[in-house]
Amino acid sequence: MNTRKSKVKIEWSASFAYAIGLIASDGNISTNGRNFNLTSKDLENVENFRQCLGVDNKIGLKSRGGSEEKKYFCIQIGDINFCDFLNSIGLTKNKSKSIQKVDVPYEFFRDFLRGCHDGDGSIYYFIHPESRKPQYRLSFASASPSFLEWMKQNISLHLGITGGWVGPSKGCHMLRYAKSDSLRILNFMYYVGVRYFLSRKYQTALQCAGDVMVAMRALGARAVRRGGSSPLPRTTEIGN
Repeated sequence: MNTRKSKVKIEWSASFAYAIGLIASDGNISTNGRNFNLTSKDLENVENFRQCLGVDNKIGLKSRGGSEEKKYFCIQIGDINFCDFLNSIGLTKNKSKSIQKVDVPYEFFRDFLRGCHDGDGSIYYFIHPESRKPQYRLSFASASPSFLEWMKQNISLHLGITGGWVGPSKGCHMLRYAKSDSLRILNFMYYVGVRYFLSRKYQTALQCAGDVMVAMRALGARAVRRGGSSPLPRTTEIGN
C-alpha cells in the first residue's frame, strides 16, 4: 500500500485537465521522477497552474536558452505520487519528443486542449492585403508530430472537423487550422463558464469572433449551424 503523502489531489476536473495541458506543453518532469515544474513567460499561466493543482509553492524566475536574464516564471513541485500519475497517462521524463498521447477523460479534453494552447499554441491574426478582410489561423506546437496527430484526431472526434494539418516549423512541428475550423475550436475551448485561461489569448479569440459577427451582420447573414451548434453566439457570450 502506498503511504506517501501527495501535495496534489489526483482527481479529474476541468481545472485539473487544464493543468495537465499546461504540463504537456510547458512542463517538465525531473529525471529522478520526484519533482515536476512549469516554466512560462506568462505569470498568469503559472498562477493559474498553481491554483488548479491547489498548491502554494513559490513562483520564481529563471533564464533560458543560454541567456543570463531571468525573465521566465517557474514553479517546481515535489510530489512522487503525482509524477507517477503523469507517467501513467503518457507524460514521462524528457517528454518533448517522446510524447505520443495523453490519457484524458473525454469530457475534459476541451480543458486539456486549452491548457496545451495556452502553453504552446498561438492565434495568428491578420488582415488580408487584398480583400482587407480579417483572417486568422489557430495553431498548436510540439516537438512530437505524433502528439499533434493524436490531438488532431481527438479534435475531429469532438467536433467533426476534417481539416487541419501537421508540418515542420522552425525546429518543431505545428498543427494548424484554417479560419472556419479555428473559430469552432476556439468556441470549443472557451465554453460558457470556463474559468482558467490565458487572458491575452482569450482576448484575441474574442477579437476573431467579433470580426466574424460584424462581417455577418454587414451581409445580413445568419449563423450557419454545424454539428448542431453555432460557435459564434456561445463564444461572444463568454465575454459578457
